[in-house]
Amino acid sequence: MLNSENSPENRKLSGADMSKTNFESREDNLHYAGVSDIDPKELATKLSQVTLIDVRQPEEYTGELGHIPKAELIVLDTLAESLHKIPKGKTVVFVCRSGGRSAKASAIAIASGLTDVYNLKGGMLLWNDLHLPTEI
Repeated sequence: MLNSENSPENRKLSGADMSKTNFESREDNLHYAGVSDIDPKELATKLSQVTLIDVRQPEEYTGELGHIPKAELIVLDTLAESLHKIPKGKTVVFVCRSGGRSAKASAIAIASGLTDVYNLKGGMLLWNDLHLPTEI
């Protein structure tokens, strides 16, 4: 019998293994209770350990700021109906342009039952300022 959490549909957005990642840079988000922000430099060292969800618009994802390698695009407006695609047993990090939409996405995910969820502090603006890797 197939475990629905390990179904091919749920594995679609999972990276390596189904595990949780600890972030030392974790701090409370100022705008959304229960949401934690993480530092881009620390995330860059742990990309293979997380499921990364970019919640910007498609033209932003492929635009001048680019996107983080292996980030999956799920536009914020469609997140609620797409949450079933995100693995429950793995750390999830949401990203957007500056950190606002991804913080909201994190709050939505937490309210929907995901437990190991983080927001990328400063979004793609800070990621690019730090000269971390991107794709277009």
